[in-house]
Amino acid sequence: MAYEGLMIGILFLVIILLAASIKVVKEYERGVIFRLGRLVGARGPGLFLIIPIFESMVKIDLRVSVFDVPPQEVITKDNVTTRVNAVVYYRVLDPEKAVTEVERFDYATSQIALTTIRGVIGQAELDELLSERDKLNKRLQLIIDEATDPWGIKVSAVEIKDVELPKEMQRAMAAQAEAERNRRARII
Repeated sequence: MAYEGLMIGILFLVIILLAASIKVVKEYERGVIFRLGRLVGARGPGLFLIIPIFESMVKIDLRVSVFDVPPQEVITKDNVTTRVNAVVYYRVLDPEKAVTEVERFDYATSQIALTTIRGVIGQAELDELLSERDKLNKRLQLIIDEATDPWGIKVSAVEIKDVELPKEMQRAMAAQAEAERNRRARII
């Protein structure tokens, strides 16, 4: 009787270990494998086995990810305070680097984006921010992509979504536009 109980226990343990060793990685994912804490490599897509006690796996999504950069106060080169928010599109090109070179690649990418947006917009004048957004977007994308390249991250696009001006600045711009329209009306 004790022998049967032991055999059932061993069989149960073998089934559990076998189930824990089977890993499925989808087409758009890669599994980064560590054996006893050392990087073995990335595997996938498909079905494969790992050694449950000695190996662990971290799944990394390779699809394009998007995050919103929350609105933040930025002072332009001509000392105008604006609130700017943006959106960043990125993807993991090298899952091994994304896991081993930085703790949380998504959070690190968002923090790089925040500081870069402040820096780039701080070097631009308000007119440039309003009229040459494409140029600023491209510059932001290049700087952020260069900073995240050692982590295996490719930033494909950065888009400044909204630029909010202070009420006084909005009134001054409206008055200037009105004066320009009046000047043109007098010419005609």
